[in-house]
Amino acid sequence: MALLLSLAACGEEKANGNPADQPSGTTSVQPSGAPADSLTVQVKASKEAPAKTWKLTCQPTGGDHPKAADACAALSKVKQPFKPVPKDQMCTKIYGGPEIATVKGTWQGKPIDTEFTRADGCQLHRWSEVGPLFGNVPKVR
Repeated sequence: MALLLSLAACGEEKANGNPADQPSGTTSVQPSGAPADSLTVQVKASKEAPAKTWKLTCQPTGGDHPKAADACAALSKVKQPFKPVPKDQMCTKIYGGPEIATVKGTWQGKPIDTEFTRADGCQLHRWSEVGPLFGNVPKVR
């Protein structure tokens, strides 16, 4: 009986697709050499204005973002920097301006595709938490 149990246990490490030394539920981060965090940031002074677009990588910091280190630092300080404002959230009617930003890519192994505005107090707070990500917002034309 002991022999049967030990033989059954030998195949278990391959049965779930995980090597014996890797706990189940873990996922691979990125292939070697690829940045873990890679974002495309597009900022517009208003809906009609032309967009300014930057690439940003963190871990390691890079891309053509004008203040990449500041942007990565701001993102790392916020627990969930890309979490949208909940639909049932009550927000003050504080208008911060017509600026719009979109962020797409990968952050901490998760896909990101979100929009930031300054349309009310909640959106303005969300924008301000990661402000360096948006660089110098282009002026309204």
